[in-house]
Amino acid sequence: MSAVSPNQAQDLAWLLRGLGEEVPVIRGSVLLSADGMLKASDGFDRASAEQLAALASGLFSIARSAGTKFDDSNEVRQVVTELKSSQLFISWAGYNSVLAVLARGEADPAVVGFEMARLIKSVRPFLGTATRAAAAPGGPIPSS
Repeated sequence: MSAVSPNQAQDLAWLLRGLGEEVPVIRGSVLLSADGMLKASDGFDRASAEQLAALASGLFSIARSAGTKFDDSNEVRQVVTELKSSQLFISWAGYNSVLAVLARGEADPAVVGFEMARLIKSVRPFLGTATRAAAAPGGPIPSS
């Protein structure tokens, strides 16, 4: 499993909090593994953060599939979803990691996208998620 220690989660949450302070229209953000496991969050309660992580993973996966089918690449720079009063930004954040940011509707997408990219670029080596080992059929889930 791609467990994040409590200290790592606090450090990552601190980075996300800094992003929200830099761009005040950000309502909250989550860092997740590519398969949707929450690694860190800021601005959400635990249940909402886990739900956003799962949703972001699904949207990012769909975008990768579209890229594979129609762009000859599964590399996704960013997925942006405009909701009624919010915008959701999802970006690749390092090996097996994704950053999702929920901003208010009046947010400037260029500013949010730029600040997300700046954060990711500055700390990318620390954002990656190790590949999980598969469990043997009927056996315990290995810890990593």
